[in-house]
Amino acid sequence: MTALGAHIRVVRGARIAGPGREFLPSDEPVDIHIDGGVISDIAPTGALPTSGDVLEADGSWVVPGLWDNHVHTVQWALAAERESLGEVSSASEAAVRMASVAALPDGRRVGSGFRDALWADDPTLDLLDSRTGEVPTYLINADVHSVWLNSAALRREGFTSPDGILREEDAFEISRRLNAADPERGDRAVRLAGEQAAARGVTGLVDFDMAWNADAWPRRIAAGFAAHRVEFAIYPFDLERAVAAGLRTGDLRQTADATVDGAGLVRVGSLKVITDGSLGTRTAACSHPYAGDAGNFGVLNVEPGELVDLLIRAAGAGLSAAVHAIGDRATTTALDAFTLSGASGTIEHAQLVRHADLARFARLGVIASVQPQHALDDRDLVDGLWAEQTAIGYPLAALRNAGVELRFGSDAPVAPLDPWQAIAAAVTRTEGDRAPWHPEESLSVDDALQASVRSSLRPGEPADLVLCGYAPQTASAEVLRQMPVFATVLAGRITHLN
Repeated sequence: MTALGAHIRVVRGARIAGPGREFLPSDEPVDIHIDGGVISDIAPTGALPTSGDVLEADGSWVVPGLWDNHVHTVQWALAAERESLGEVSSASEAAVRMASVAALPDGRRVGSGFRDALWADDPTLDLLDSRTGEVPTYLINADVHSVWLNSAALRREGFTSPDGILREEDAFEISRRLNAADPERGDRAVRLAGEQAAARGVTGLVDFDMAWNADAWPRRIAAGFAAHRVEFAIYPFDLERAVAAGLRTGDLRQTADATVDGAGLVRVGSLKVITDGSLGTRTAACSHPYAGDAGNFGVLNVEPGELVDLLIRAAGAGLSAAVHAIGDRATTTALDAFTLSGASGTIEHAQLVRHADLARFARLGVIASVQPQHALDDRDLVDGLWAEQTAIGYPLAALRNAGVELRFGSDAPVAPLDPWQAIAAAVTRTEGDRAPWHPEESLSVDDALQASVRSSLRPGEPADLVLCGYAPQTASAEVLRQMPVFATVLAGRITHLN
């Protein structure tokens, strides 16, 4: 029986359901032949001789390997050891919950995933202190753009805040410190999380951790990480270091070695620039004020001229750009910067887009890297906080119809790292028994799959494959969201086998 980790030469008896099926006359089972980690041929089952290890598909459906194009990898991996606050309904409840949380080995209590914009009461320093005492306590907002700390934590980190809330760059600094507290523990968590991602069909992700990832990922590969491909980001504070090191988008960071399973998986990604805040922290830069807060239009963390300069510097050094822009004002500013700099790349999130900017995306060739699950998680916030906005909220169909390339991600740990959830959210625009939210922005299954892969099931393409229990095109919403994954294959090597 073919085992986990085996390098296979054939997937026998599979039915192709993803990109590439348009080249086949029917959905009858086929054999996918693999040579050197690449699809060498696709033929009717049994038509060609086989040699080497064979993965029996038994008529299951196959799609190309899935990508998550927006992950904060260490933050996501460490979420498993932090107190989950996603279901907490008030600041008081959050403070009480954190009082009973055991401290981590470094002496800190850490919780994550709260959404204070939905709470009736306000998080305050006195409230958190009254429950958590002298144990340094940190609560990370679901959007990671704010952190609520008690006095002990503020003293430990050298910050002050009258309400205990740190926002934007100060919040990012706290997350960087928490994530970097123990690299060995973080690497172990990343390896386990990678195996969990492979179990959902993930063969690649884009890592947006706020760290020097050019050394971290080769270190993880050397320690045995081999679950999926990685493109890692560079932040402005490391831009000159990256240029001096000769890093260029798309380059391998470690030597490809056919005898090492993790070799050839890590590549240089883009310069990541966070130009505005977030919806939940009420800092995303918008054209109109937030409902009930007439003077709040959000913030631009990077001034337009500085953004242009960063993109020019990156483009000149061979780096593409990944520009975080959530509000419509930030999205317009980002598109202006791409226009003036000539840089290529993505706009990350694009949660509020002016109608006039849809065509600009396509004309510039800028990719919209979006997170469909956010539309469902944020719908109540949008209907409240962005009630006065006139731009399009969480567009998908509007971008696709304008000719814009879409790439899906999760923003994990903000949403679960599971491409099937992103696909289901894009197709249904709902979950559970709620009515679809702005169903005019829904996509077909085929369009959603296309936004979730980087390859096609054709000869010459990487042998990154996912064997599924059902044909996605005919699966119910519930099945699509919880799609059974029988096997995941990365360059011909089995990374998950159920």
